[in-house]
Amino acid sequence: MDVVIAGLPRSGKTTVFNAVTRGRADVAAYSAKVNLGVAKVSDPRLDVLADVYRPKRVVPAEVRYADLPSPPEGLGRTRGVSGEYLNLMQSADVLLLVVRGFTDPAADDRVDPLGDAETMLLELVVSDVGIIERRLGRIQDGLKGAKAAERGNLVKERDLLTRVKDGLEAETALRGQELTGDDRRSLEGFQLLTAKPMAVAVNVGEEQLDRADDLAASLQDGLAYAGIHTTALCGEIEMELAGMDPASECEMREGMGLGESGLNRMIELSQAAAGLITFFTCNANEVRAWTVPDGTTAVEAAGRVHTDFAKGFIRAEVIGAEALAACGGPANARRRGELSQEGKTYPVQDGDVLNILFSI
Repeated sequence: MDVVIAGLPRSGKTTVFNAVTRGRADVAAYSAKVNLGVAKVSDPRLDVLADVYRPKRVVPAEVRYADLPSPPEGLGRTRGVSGEYLNLMQSADVLLLVVRGFTDPAADDRVDPLGDAETMLLELVVSDVGIIERRLGRIQDGLKGAKAAERGNLVKERDLLTRVKDGLEAETALRGQELTGDDRRSLEGFQLLTAKPMAVAVNVGEEQLDRADDLAASLQDGLAYAGIHTTALCGEIEMELAGMDPASECEMREGMGLGESGLNRMIELSQAAAGLITFFTCNANEVRAWTVPDGTTAVEAAGRVHTDFAKGFIRAEVIGAEALAACGGPANARRRGELSQEGKTYPVQDGDVLNILFSI
């Protein structure tokens, strides 16, 4: 999964990036450089399965993060997103917006997480409108000399884009507009930003930790219309803890009553926004976690593991990770009749262990 982190200047987004990737990107000064990092997804089910199979290696799922630099003059001037920034956002599976919840005398004394989030969302709308307007202009030129068959397709596309543009100008993100499946497939090539799964994290100060959940809930209520997932964390503390060894981090986290790490919360938030689930493949060599969209079929999951598995798919033996562990392994599960035999159209469930049978 690829996640792009964006935020207004002085929101602490690079601090959050360091917290979720255990990175060391400079947070003291403005930089035009994109920071890149990878986070391993912690999943206790992997440990359970590793105890069963004793594999040579255990491979968790990964999340790739890109910390997008804010333009030096700042966002929020309704110019939209363009150039390299636009390309990075278009390639993302999830857009994670970081908004400031702490006071910062160097910025201003205004703390408005909801307002900041809406400012950035408006930038995405403006970018999408610009993309659509450029395409509409090309369609209009193409209609002048188009043949009858081609003209019908152009008119159909023009009508769809006009309808989407009207919705965007009414500040309705693409993911919130009433469109058919065919409409959405027609729009995929435009890589519109407001179609992306979206999450917003409120970056709070240490003195606000006892109110972090309330701040996240308030933001969620304010953004309910946009279908956005929210959370709150103290990026500065999480960055410090991420730099410690695991034992010290655990002790410090427990002492401060912080609970789950910021890294895990950001991953869970991103996966929820993207509608992803996790399945596992297991053998004596490797136990591996895979993330796929909810609703993925068995044959599609097989193709995620290897293209040959999908081409020659026969069936999948399926069992939940916890059920497999309770059986003590696949042999016992098979003897007890716990392994279900599933065909190509079986919708993979979160936590499934798949043994894919195929023939090429």
